[in-house]
Amino acid sequence: MSKEPETKMADINADKPAAQKVSKTGSFIAGGMAACIAVTVTNPIELVKTRMQLQGEMSAEAQRIYKNPLQALTMIFKNEGIRGLQKGLSCAYIYQIGLNGSRLGFYEPIRALLNSTFYPTQDPHKVQNVAVNVVSGATSGIIGAIMGSPLFLIKTRMQSYSSAVQIGQQTHYTSIGNGLSSIYRAEGVKGLFRGVDAAIMRTGAGSSVQLPIYNTAKRFLLQHDIMKEGTGLHLVASTMSGIGVGVVMNPWDVILTRVYNQKGNLYKGPIDCLIKTVRIEGISALYKGFEAQLFRIAPHTVLCLTFMEQTMKVVYAVEKQIFTA
Repeated sequence: MSKEPETKMADINADKPAAQKVSKTGSFIAGGMAACIAVTVTNPIELVKTRMQLQGEMSAEAQRIYKNPLQALTMIFKNEGIRGLQKGLSCAYIYQIGLNGSRLGFYEPIRALLNSTFYPTQDPHKVQNVAVNVVSGATSGIIGAIMGSPLFLIKTRMQSYSSAVQIGQQTHYTSIGNGLSSIYRAEGVKGLFRGVDAAIMRTGAGSSVQLPIYNTAKRFLLQHDIMKEGTGLHLVASTMSGIGVGVVMNPWDVILTRVYNQKGNLYKGPIDCLIKTVRIEGISALYKGFEAQLFRIAPHTVLCLTFMEQTMKVVYAVEKQIFTA
């Protein structure tokens, strides 16, 4: 019997990028690894963003202790040292594995499933439909947001806490375990998932545009011979994606930070927080910390998506060795 069809199938598979060849588990691992590398660099600016979003909370008078990201970084370092700038990092690692491992790992499988459903006669990996890409990005992001919500809750409170400059409501946790146990004892399992609805809105908004913009930018640059496949292309496409994510996600990020950071029931939920914030502080409050958001999300997206290209190759190489052994 001829092996020609098998050979052709192998050739077709060889042309696919690594992201489309690894298993779901491999995609999850590769996405989580890439996200952890990125968050190591961007955690200090994430901390700055959190505090800038909380300053002036529920006050008509603008509070400007942190005036811009650079001044805030300098001030926090002066008062709290390098450990102060990296508050919540260990929590951020675990959160990133859950969030981005899901968001980046499940994007391709979900997209392929939807394309197979709506375009059964075409290769599901080659079809590029904007609506399918957006839904795939939002769905994978929401899965990650739900999984990582308790960790983001603790991370937010860790980063907002300061004995030197108090911004927003202050809750002190000595570790991840202390945070989880404290919340569970006071509020039960429900307390651990406080604000998960805000997380879904925020992450769904960001994820719905992150990978679609990245893939669209890559395709545009390649089709018009502006750039060739490689690290440079990945960096440019990632930068475009990061800016788009920052613009779309910032209002929901402000809401998420405030809902997570509250100690009592200042806000009944994300919509209540949105209404109160706009009514008391004005519409511009939804873009508090936007500079820090861009300084965080742009390099985070660049690093995350660029390293993902590499981690996908590493994971694929490992899986290939395992399955062909």
